Amino acid sequence: MAKVCDICNRGPRFGNKVSHAHNVTKRRWNLNLQKVHAMVKGAPKRIRVCTSCLKNGKVAKAA
Repeated sequence: MAKVCDICNRGPRFGNKVSHAHNVTKRRWNLNLQKVHAMVKGAPKRIRVCTSCLKNGKVAKAA
């Protein structure tokens, strides 16, 4: 299951972890995804949404 937002399609970002001795290893920054009951095409559905979409009001929550 991919860690991708269902609204903005953002996924994890990749980069390097760099130690004080400049040893470089691969790492990833995951999104803060939340499972939310939201209205999708007029019907309530459970989707995974990043918190930036929730804060910006891009999701209409189901009551």
